[in-house]
This record gives sequence, C-alpha cells and structure tokens, in this order.
Amino acid sequence: MNLLLTPFDTAPFSKLKNEHFMPAFKQAMTDARAEIDAITENTEAPTFANTIEALDFAGQQLDRISSVFFNLNSAETNEEIQKIAQEVSPLLSEFGNDITLNKELFKRVKAVFNQKDSLDLTVEQQTLLDKRYKGFSRNGANLAEDKKTRLREIDAESAKLKLQFGENVLAETNAFKMHLTNEEDVDGFPEGEKEAAAQMAKSKDLNGWLITLDYPSYIPFMKYAKNRELRKKLSLAFGSKSFKGDKLDNQENVLKIAKLRHERANLLGYATHANFVLEERMAETPEKVHAFLNELLEKAKPAAEREFKQLEDFAKELDSIDQLQKWDGAYYSEKLKQKLFSLDDEILKPYFKLENVIAGVFKVAEKLFDLQFKEVFTIDKYHEDVKTYEVFDADNNFVSLFYADFHPRPGKRGGAWMTSFKSQYIKDGQNVRPHISNVCNFTKPTDTKPSLLTFNEVTTLFHEFGHGLHGMLANTTYPSLSGTSVYWDFVELPSQVLENWCYEKEALELFATHYQTGEVIPMELVQKIKESATFQEGMQTLRQLSFGLLDMSWHGVDPTSITDVKAQEDKAFSGTDLYPSTAETCMSTAFSHIFQGGYSSGYYSYKWAEVLDADAFAYFKEEGIFNKEVATKFKDNVLSKGGTENPMVLYKRFRGAEPKVEALLERAGLL
Repeated sequence: MNLLLTPFDTAPFSKLKNEHFMPAFKQAMTDARAEIDAITENTEAPTFANTIEALDFAGQQLDRISSVFFNLNSAETNEEIQKIAQEVSPLLSEFGNDITLNKELFKRVKAVFNQKDSLDLTVEQQTLLDKRYKGFSRNGANLAEDKKTRLREIDAESAKLKLQFGENVLAETNAFKMHLTNEEDVDGFPEGEKEAAAQMAKSKDLNGWLITLDYPSYIPFMKYAKNRELRKKLSLAFGSKSFKGDKLDNQENVLKIAKLRHERANLLGYATHANFVLEERMAETPEKVHAFLNELLEKAKPAAEREFKQLEDFAKELDSIDQLQKWDGAYYSEKLKQKLFSLDDEILKPYFKLENVIAGVFKVAEKLFDLQFKEVFTIDKYHEDVKTYEVFDADNNFVSLFYADFHPRPGKRGGAWMTSFKSQYIKDGQNVRPHISNVCNFTKPTDTKPSLLTFNEVTTLFHEFGHGLHGMLANTTYPSLSGTSVYWDFVELPSQVLENWCYEKEALELFATHYQTGEVIPMELVQKIKESATFQEGMQTLRQLSFGLLDMSWHGVDPTSITDVKAQEDKAFSGTDLYPSTAETCMSTAFSHIFQGGYSSGYYSYKWAEVLDADAFAYFKEEGIFNKEVATKFKDNVLSKGGTENPMVLYKRFRGAEPKVEALLERAGLL
C-alpha cells in the first residue's frame, strides 16, 4: 500500500520508501486533473465558490506529497531521491502549466474576475481572486498557442536546470575535505572546534582533524586558524564551488537559467525577469530596487571604507600583512573585535547550549504570543536528529506541529530554512492547523561538550523560528494565502524582527545560562554583544548590497549577450568590492538563493525587510520588548494574516505608519 495516496495527517516518514514517490506523484496529478475537470465541466455559471474557491482547494494531496518529497530532497537526500527529483520536476512544471494554460478554466476565472465589483467578497476573497487571475495572466493564459508551447518548454527546462545547479553545489560541498595531521595546522583553533574537527576525522577513520565546506566547519576555520596558506586553500575551495570547468561546473547552467527567465518574461510582455517578478512585490519595479540599493550603498560605503582601512591597518600592525585578501577578512575581523570589545565567540558559546536556546526561543514566543511548546516522541520523523513539538495557545487549543532539525549530515544541504509539511486553512467549519519545520546546520555535540552555538547561530535560530511563527500562527481561509505565502520582500519581516530579542538583556536572561555552572550570562557580556552589534556594519551592509546588485545584474537586464559568468559578476561587484578579486572564484555558480531557490530578483528583500524589522522593533522598544499589546497587534496584523491583504496595508495597521529607512540606518550606526 502506498501511504502517500491515503489521507495522512503527519507525514509517515519511517514507512515511506523511495519507490513510493513516483507512483504517488503520478496518481496525485491524475486526481488533481480530475478535480480541475470537475470545475471546468460544471454546467452552472462560474461563481467565486464553484471556480475560485474550488481551484484553491484542488490538488491538496499532490501538495502534501510534494512538500514531503522536496523537504526530504533538501534535508535527507540521496542519489535515488535526487534522481526522482530530476524526473518529477518537469512533470510538475508541466502539470502547473496544464492548469494555467487551461483555456476553459481561465474562461471561468476571467468570468468571475470581470464581475468582481458586483460580488460581495471579503478582503481575503478579493485578494484570492486577484491572485488567481494574475496566476493565469502572468503565466501565459492570454498567449497564442505557439507561445504557450514555448512557455511550457522553458518551464520544463528551467526546472531541470535549477535542480542540476543545486545538485552540483551539494556534490562540490561534499567532495572537498581538508585533512590536517600537524598540530600547528590547527594553531589558533578553539578547543571545541578542534574537538569537532577531530571527531569528523575519526568518523572517516582518519587521524588528526578534518575540515569541510559545511558552515560549522568552514566558518570557525576562516575565523580562527593562524595558518594563512590553509585559510587561502579553504577560501578558494569554498569560492570556486561549481566553477572549475569540470562536470560539476555551473557556468553553463547560470547562463541558461538567466536567458530562459528573460525569454519567459519577454513572452509574457515584460522587459526583464525582474520586471515580471517585482510586479508582485512591495518594491514593484527594478528602478525602485536599484534606487533602494543605491541609497543604502551611498550611506554604507564611506563607513565600509573606513572600517576596511581600520582592518588593513590592524592586520599590518599585527602580522605585517601588506595586502588584505578575502581569506584574511574573518580572521582579522575576529581579532580586531576581540581587541575592541574583548568579546570572543568562545567566551559566549558556553552560554548558548542548543537546548537552552531552543527553550529560550519558546519562552520568548510564550511571553509575546502565549504559546506553549510540548516535546512529543510519537510523531514520525525522517531522521533521529529531528525533534518534534506540539504547540498550544493559552486556552490549550492546538496551534501547530513543529519539527526542528538542527545538525549537518551528508544528505542535507547547507544553510538554514523554514518549511511546511502541511498548510493551515479553514474548510467546512474546521480550522486545519499547520505542520511547520525549521532546518539548520549547527555543530553537533561532541564526546565532551553539548552543541554550543556561536552568537551568529543563535540569531540564525531565532530568525528561522520567526518564519516558523509566521507559519504556526497562520489563520486564513485559503491555503494559498496562508502563513508565509506573502510578497517575497515581506516574508523576511517576521524572521528578521525576532533576531532583535537576541540582543536584549530581558530576553537573554531567560535562556543564556552557562552549560556547566548554570550562571546567567554576565551583564558586561550582554553590553558587549550590544556594542559589537554594529561592528563592521558598513562592510556587512556592503556585502549584502553586493549580492542584491549581483542578482539584479542577472535578472534586471537582457542577458542574451552575456557569455562570461565571471566577467558579468566582476562588473556587478565593481562598486562594492573591498578585497582584491580572485580569478579562481565565482559566487554566481554557487549562488543557490537566486539560481535554485526563490530569490531571483528578490535578494534585495533581505535589506528591504531589515528596514521593516528595524522600524517594527523600534515600536517594541518604545513600549517594552514583551509588551502584550504591541505583540498582539503584530500577531493579529502580520503573523496570522498571511497574504490576505497588501503587506503595506497590514504593516501600517500594525505600526500606524509606513516604515522609515532611518530606523535601519540608526540601528546600524550608519547615520
């Protein structure tokens, strides 16, 4: 029996076999097509209920299967799953096109859309109707037949290229190992990091230490290792992922993806891919994005240049370094930070035991939104590392299921993300609650130490949990408007705003206790965390802006004449470069956010959302960071509303005014 084809509540991970997926996908697509046929063959006149609403609830089994499968492909993949992903992606893309290019279906949607002013619709229903109509028009429903055919070809090819891109990056990450056997090669390396590297070596039956390109291994080495040559080796390996002209090279994939996206936008009547994407964003146009990025660049660049000069002088004075290179940045920044603030991640880490930080983020959610998290051990999971929780509100109503998966392993892609195994929606009077997951890559416990987080990892955990809350507290009627289904440049607000609590004494005292002594984090360390929060903020801002500008250089132009990926990238980075360029590295070939994930023409949204989050947190600061009234306003107008209304309308309802860029500049110390 194929469990994926039965109605299931929690995903039946342990009972699933790889051979279940393909038949389940095919059957679910057949069933979903039948549901669409039932809509188009309905002899009654098109109404909101029998067309728009019916369409939103169609294909739910397919959605569930997709969420289970693609989450596994990210968090617990293997060659077989990757092969299935390659096979099924074009089929899903074709299925999506079968819906958006279905003439009879579009005719019915259009009929409802044309009479929308005379229908008595709620705001959420109006939003859904607009979204549905645009879903067709923006995906080719108004095109001539030959152009529709070409659109299908582009979508199928793009789906495969994106997967190939991601697989190449993962394979490159897994392929590199730096095996060290000399004690002096790990000179400067903190004890905990050393032990983790030794354990990694031991797991591969090696002596000494093993360093990989996974973040928990790569970042500490770049930050602490004295050996400059080894830092260089690691940095070049990281920066040259899928840029070596071999079978895992992504240059051709980058060019093809960019050109196909451009061709698709042109087919649909848009000047560039960015014009197409931004029509459905708060930013609206490429011009606005460029103006936004350049305004911040103008403010941040002088500060960044000052900070870089300070770093250069420091490295010269300390180690007679004549020319700072990319592999020197993290190392000397860490040393300078220690000198200026006497603050070192290694001093902080004992106060951030993973289990305590998890309990802390739960406590913050309880104080703000009255949520209770209860760990349960009866929920099926895809790996033993995963923890599962049931979430309840103050009245003990079930709110959500929460999965947490926090450690790296070979079948898991790098980075951190939030995802969902089941959407929230209301149907037949029942509020169906969501199943939400956070996935991160934090250092595993060793034989002598628990998993201790760097401060940066603490903010990452809070960040992803903010996305999680957006999913958990969803309270909308329609699944396609629920939770994080919002404009892309609004989606980072709940995640980024939650990071602010990591810097506040009131919040830190709830969970930052020494894992051995139980001592609460000393006040002077909290003060130093706050003071150092704006350390090199100019350089950090420049770095983020450079990624946004790189994204726009691929998607906000006509890329048909681009033949050299590296040259295109150098041009995009020319206004933000501080370090000398290195010929053997290229970011685009491993820039998964924009070439595999959903951030194409959207990388600017991190900074955009920072403006929102700085402005929103300023409101909390004015009233008290655990002020119930402000928290409730945030929950009722942002977290629970999903994509049911225009995000600026929701934001203004919470805040009383539009956000001000000054709030961000002030917080970053750039004013």
